Amino acid sequence: MDAFVAEFVGTSLLLAMGSGVVANVVLNKTKGQNSGWIVITTAWALGVFIGVAVAGPYSGAHLNPAVSIALAITGDFPWGDVPSYVFAQVLGAMFGSGISWIVYKDHFDATDDQGLKFAPFATAPAIRNYSSNLISEIVGTSVLIIVILYSTEPILQDGSNTPIGLGSLGALPVAFLVWVIGLSLGGTTGYAINPARDIGPRIMHQILPIRGKGSSDWAYSWVPILGPIIGASLAAGIYLLLGVGGMV
Repeated sequence: MDAFVAEFVGTSLLLAMGSGVVANVVLNKTKGQNSGWIVITTAWALGVFIGVAVAGPYSGAHLNPAVSIALAITGDFPWGDVPSYVFAQVLGAMFGSGISWIVYKDHFDATDDQGLKFAPFATAPAIRNYSSNLISEIVGTSVLIIVILYSTEPILQDGSNTPIGLGSLGALPVAFLVWVIGLSLGGTTGYAINPARDIGPRIMHQILPIRGKGSSDWAYSWVPILGPIIGASLAAGIYLLLGVGGMV
């Protein structure tokens, strides 16, 4: 795989698992209905694990525009490669969420609540307060990026200079990182912490022929895009301000 394909495949796997677990928990007549937040956060974390395991050797497994942007800010990833990474991530998120809809189509049809039909695709706040919601996404993403930046050097040490993203932690540690963010900081907005993870599936909710679906809530969509970008930029700025860029 080249980097574009790796980012697409890795993000597709992440969203197939993440969107799939939400569908399993919230939709009617599934085996996992009402199994709760622990199940959701655990499966999202393990979805990150498999996405990183597959994409890591080929692209560094960014799987998230916030990661690509943060590494570009610190000078550890070329700005010229950011658009192709982001495009692959959004396409992968669309594809993965589409797969979960196909798998759970009967259960979408068996569910009347429009909010529950929307939940497997994109995030929505528990309490809608745009300023607070934005802060939640900024903080959650900042934690993600800070840990990534302080974990290891941003390139593979094999002579290839492959850019590292989430893969800098290794697949299992980054799964634990995403898990703890979800458990501790995710209860306010559903912890998008990833613009592609939210916008790609939101587009799919808009265009898929989901029976009885409601709004795709575009009025909120800027929060899980702008919040992670701000959070990633702040984390990268702090990292550079402390004077340790490239030295960890």
